[in-house]
Amino acid sequence: MCELFAMSSRMPATLSFSLERLARRGGAEGPHRDGWGIAFYEGPDCLLLREPRPASESPLMQFMGHQGLRTRMALSHIRLATFGNRSLRNTQPFLRELGGRMHVFAHNGDLPALLNTADDPQAPFRPVGETDSERVFCDLLTRLAPLWRDAGDAVPALADRLAVIGAHAADLRRLGTANFLYADGDALFVHADRRTQLDGRIRPPGLYLLQRCCWRSAPELADSGVELQSVRQDVALVASAPLTDELWQPLGEGDLIALADGCCYNAAGMLSPPEQVADPAPSQRPSAAGRSVSGVGC
Repeated sequence: MCELFAMSSRMPATLSFSLERLARRGGAEGPHRDGWGIAFYEGPDCLLLREPRPASESPLMQFMGHQGLRTRMALSHIRLATFGNRSLRNTQPFLRELGGRMHVFAHNGDLPALLNTADDPQAPFRPVGETDSERVFCDLLTRLAPLWRDAGDAVPALADRLAVIGAHAADLRRLGTANFLYADGDALFVHADRRTQLDGRIRPPGLYLLQRCCWRSAPELADSGVELQSVRQDVALVASAPLTDELWQPLGEGDLIALADGCCYNAAGMLSPPEQVADPAPSQRPSAAGRSVSGVGC
């Protein structure tokens, strides 16, 4: 299966270390050699970079790892092809416009039944490539489009968007495995299902969550006459497998959350501490120390 990674932060953060670890798994430490892509958001727009080549052999990915880009929201995908050949049109994440915003989607799993459905030439969103993942994205946007149309120039309520995404995710779970990341520039939506584990069995967890809260100084303001002792940074990270030795929280099968400004919201759109997103065993629940560490975004 493919590898997913996403970040949401309160203040702009530079992605480097976590992406470097993810890239090493994309061919150097794993079989995921069929392409990679990453989307960096700036407000309603985003920069999308993707290549149908191993991330671990990509000079562009190496540059990104060393240089990094500052953003408050990003999501990434490293591909192990199952449906569709190795080509740019089949390389995730996928991108579409809706409601004057760029929407981005990345999927990990297999939904072969979707490939047997014929394309509707009148559909508002149609796939460019041959993957089941892009069909999922087009169908999701079709379901979300009425919300954005009715909202006019505003952003639809978070709870309304979560309800549509949750219903779509439930349909997908009946067809196969469906871990996915979806962003609309306002929020980053995470749906966890199952994935192939190290023992070869398909079971949860399909995704892991890590939340960080830290404080950093702002010395760049010293010469301006402004005194600011520290700035709070909240960061939420999602990955197919833990990327560090910190206490990543496994998400349960069917869990749906939204991330915005580094904070986590449950499927009802309510702000949720990370230990309340799912209900893991007490020994698996992240401690406060595990959530308050330095690193990406700090």
